[in-house]
Amino acid sequence: MGDSLGKTITCRAAVAWAENAPLSIEEVQVEPPKLGEVRVKMVSSGICGSDDHVLKGKLLMKFPLIPGHEGAGIVESVGDGVSTVKPGDKVLTLIVPQCKKCDSCLHPKGNFCDKQDILPCSGVMLDGTCRFSCRGQKVYHSFRTSTFTEYTVVPEIAVVKIDDAAPMDKVCIISCGVPTGYGAAVNSAKVTPGSTCVVFGLGGVGSAIVMGCKASGASRIIGVDINEKKFPQAKALGVTDCLNPNKLKKPVQEVVMEMTGVGVDFAFEAIGLVDTMIAAWNSCNNSYGVCLIVGLAPADAQLPLEAVKILSGKTLKGVCLGDYKTRDCIPKIVTDYLQDKINIDPLVTHQLPFNQLHKALKLYHAGKTIRCVLLF
Repeated sequence: MGDSLGKTITCRAAVAWAENAPLSIEEVQVEPPKLGEVRVKMVSSGICGSDDHVLKGKLLMKFPLIPGHEGAGIVESVGDGVSTVKPGDKVLTLIVPQCKKCDSCLHPKGNFCDKQDILPCSGVMLDGTCRFSCRGQKVYHSFRTSTFTEYTVVPEIAVVKIDDAAPMDKVCIISCGVPTGYGAAVNSAKVTPGSTCVVFGLGGVGSAIVMGCKASGASRIIGVDINEKKFPQAKALGVTDCLNPNKLKKPVQEVVMEMTGVGVDFAFEAIGLVDTMIAAWNSCNNSYGVCLIVGLAPADAQLPLEAVKILSGKTLKGVCLGDYKTRDCIPKIVTDYLQDKINIDPLVTHQLPFNQLHKALKLYHAGKTIRCVLLF
């Protein structure tokens, strides 16, 4: 560790040179951390749907960039002023930071920190510069996390120390997928025992939502996905009924209404498409139903809703990372996992070495994974 201190590290990283271009594994230079920054040696990174949105150009990003945000690693070095982590600490990278100073952080309920770099994405660190370069060219950051690399640099406010006993090949998904999904059910929606839920999208986040609904005692969990290969695993996690909208004779929300008679108590959208958001909204009970939008929509998408249908008492709620204040709450989820209070193992269906990134992305696009974890 000591010989790299304060020096630029040359390592392997996945670089997206342009949107919709295949990722290429390149030699990159990673500068040392500056004031308030941390350099992390990555151990594992999940492949999340938001990373796919980045690569497809659904979010406004600057290229070339290093994608990835669902990461677990070990602190290699810290910049001046860093006090919450030290070299050797096991950490998770956080797509939503917690600066503990802005309006959102100071509010008891807010968690979408002003220092986030998602909406919009600047692609640079807080001081406006980048820490990556490749072939003599500047490479941008993705959400100020960029985990598809052997070493990354993140702001101290976007990294958190976790339990020394954490198994680093799996806990990366607790940095995003688990709190985003599980937290949407148990923390944001506060799903009630005996309630009826519908989950649109049965990937990594949707599967974690299902686990949260089941843990909360939901009596019926309807899973919606166009990929029926996901149904057996979804049922194993707690889904009671599976629907493939492409095989139904009428819109999925009408089928959900017929199945429940009155609409669901809680609907979750974990895809990020306007059509499924509207379907989730229209699956809810008109009087007390709650529709939670967990999926990240394309940058320019608009959501048209029938205004008169809102009056009856339904709730539409956006949820980011399960409404958890990230640095305060995410280490507790790791500890809960270590104490067998929550089991994330079924969510990690594949693990592949980083140099097999292309195989991992193929599995993701084929819908064969819940979460595929890259190992460095």
